[in-house]
Amino acid sequence: MEATSLTLFPELQIDALSENATGLYPSQRIQEFIDFGYISASVPIIQEQIQPASLDLRLGPVAYRVRASFLPGPTSTVLRKAEEFKTHEIDLTRPSVLEKGCVYVVPLVEEWNLPAGIAGKSNPKSTTGRLDIFTRLITDYASEFERVPPGYHGKMFVEIVPRTFSILVQAGTRLNQLRFIRGAPSPSDSKLSELHEKTVLLYVEDGAVSTPTISDGLWISVDLDGTDGSEIIGYRAKAHAPLVDLQRVDYYDPAEFWEPIVRPKGRRLILNPEDFYILASKEKVRIPLDHAAEMVGYDPSVGEFRIHYAGFFDPGFGYGSDDIKGTHAVLEVRSHEAPFVLEDGQRVGRLIYERMLAPPDKVYGTAIGSTYQSQGLALSKQFKRLAS
Repeated sequence: MEATSLTLFPELQIDALSENATGLYPSQRIQEFIDFGYISASVPIIQEQIQPASLDLRLGPVAYRVRASFLPGPTSTVLRKAEEFKTHEIDLTRPSVLEKGCVYVVPLVEEWNLPAGIAGKSNPKSTTGRLDIFTRLITDYASEFERVPPGYHGKMFVEIVPRTFSILVQAGTRLNQLRFIRGAPSPSDSKLSELHEKTVLLYVEDGAVSTPTISDGLWISVDLDGTDGSEIIGYRAKAHAPLVDLQRVDYYDPAEFWEPIVRPKGRRLILNPEDFYILASKEKVRIPLDHAAEMVGYDPSVGEFRIHYAGFFDPGFGYGSDDIKGTHAVLEVRSHEAPFVLEDGQRVGRLIYERMLAPPDKVYGTAIGSTYQSQGLALSKQFKRLAS
């Protein structure tokens, strides 16, 4: 195809430059979406928003406090429902408090105008999940959260429910992120096994290769022994903690917000219903550059608890410039209905690996400002770093 034709039909140029037929769009293709106006914004999109396999989304200038969570359904827009259920509006052009336990709906700055063959799915950012801020993407006429259907054109919105801490936010704050998908690639355990043989996906603490458990994804287990020799195996959020300003970095004293959990006797931890915990995986995980991954946050087959809210893992996670041998997955854990016993090494969740259309020109790590590349057991970036 000649260059002139590609200029007239830029969506064909994007597809022609992709190496695989189905999969996730990498950072350079996301940049093309922005250049072509497929993702538009009233405030220009900045480079820091473009991640290896996703785009950070920004809060707009107003939030609606609503009485209940909702989906608009096939006959309504989000704003029409928000007007029906709102109690008041909040001006986000200046820093404003979102109270814990309350439900808010916020129009996002970015709008979707992509070709019909491209869909989207969203997830909270890592920091959002570690602060127990429940977020879900909503689109007009939607019957499900976190999805942008192929052929959608229009505004996008985010539902925000701070669960543990009240938070201070403003227009431009980035709480969730969006992946772009072509086709419907099916996860395959056999291909995942081949991928592990080709490029190791899982290590244990001493850097040895771990034998993976692969069944509907790559299983990981919980560490209740302590990473890097530490006796601290996790943190439980304190009730009635102070407000968290999301713009602050390395600022808050963790002792005001979190109760450290010392290695329990018998390597067992009883989860209190609805308490919020930060724990870590026993394994160290790697995501090769031609794949991304997503954590299955809730699986009733292993217990009535949720282990992840921010489930996206980017290409390059667990690698680093020196080819580090994996990174622990931090688990955001909440038990439902009844107390639940976790034991050291117990399987708690699955990583679903998804193929990229092409390797990204951005790789997860400190070079692009990624916060958690070499993490062990790590709180969100708002808190001062703790020594093991």
